[in-house]
Amino acid sequence: MKIIFRLGLLFLVCSCSMTSYKTEKINGVSFVASRDSINDTHIKPLLNIHANYAAIMPFGFIRELSHPEIMFNTERQWFGERKVGVKQYVESLKKHHISIMIKPQIWVRRGEFTGGIKMTSEADWKVLEDSYSKFILEYAKVAQEVKAGIFCVGTELETFIDNRPNYWKELIIEIRNVYKGKLTYAANWNEYDRTPFWSQLDFIGIDAYFPVSDEQTPTVEACRLGWLKHKPTIKAFSEKYNKLILFTEFGYRSVDFAGKEPWRSDRDMNVVNLKAQTNTMQVLFEEFWDEPWFAGGFVWKWFHNHDKSGGLRDDRFTPQNKPVEAMIKAQYFK
Repeated sequence: MKIIFRLGLLFLVCSCSMTSYKTEKINGVSFVASRDSINDTHIKPLLNIHANYAAIMPFGFIRELSHPEIMFNTERQWFGERKVGVKQYVESLKKHHISIMIKPQIWVRRGEFTGGIKMTSEADWKVLEDSYSKFILEYAKVAQEVKAGIFCVGTELETFIDNRPNYWKELIIEIRNVYKGKLTYAANWNEYDRTPFWSQLDFIGIDAYFPVSDEQTPTVEACRLGWLKHKPTIKAFSEKYNKLILFTEFGYRSVDFAGKEPWRSDRDMNVVNLKAQTNTMQVLFEEFWDEPWFAGGFVWKWFHNHDKSGGLRDDRFTPQNKPVEAMIKAQYFK
């Protein structure tokens, strides 16, 4: 009887141990900052799709790609882009058991790509470093205060990182001194493999706008073939650093050629194609969500006023009130 009891106890311990390694996927949305505060009405649609995480995105602004000073947390900004808004959003979402990633972002005037931020002198690089440190450490303190589950140290800043790698490595140490949760960086899809500080972070963050199909309406089969060019490299990268991959942004526009250059937000791409959006999203879910080396991700993007967002005539990224929303709901329910 003692032998049977001990075997039973051993089985129970092993079972509990194995269970502890199973982690819930991050089924997230990129929650867009607005002019207004949010309430339960704005959160209910997130609960309806079974989202368990939201990325909250305060903004800093730069006048041009070579300008070194970041303006942030000013009265001229929208409520959700400032500290007061971040705290209100987080407090409201956490009441409904939605976890938080705080993901501060830079906006360059006229919407120029942040990856191109580059200074023309050593003096300006120093000013930019000082300005960015103030910006990111301010929100790292907020993340610690509100007990955010994840903090993102930057988004798509490849040229800044390429030119100043030592600054970034030292900055992450400073952030660790302020914020005690999990860290990631949102690398652009064609940047992550040369980002030099993954060993200092907890997740390998990728904004997953990988090209997967040149077809006008990408088929499921074409998209699956398209991922063969990228997925093995992503998996190998996870294994190299022994860290989970997190899609800090993922999604497709509801337009023709949605899988060709998924990062494009050009207004001249305006032919609505809902099937293109659902097919590309379906394959992304099928290829990644069951992988043990994949942590999950954040749909780009989700607006607070659900009833007035997206819709069958909308050609933008948001899945709201489109067929792909039901697909996300089904996936997140799993």
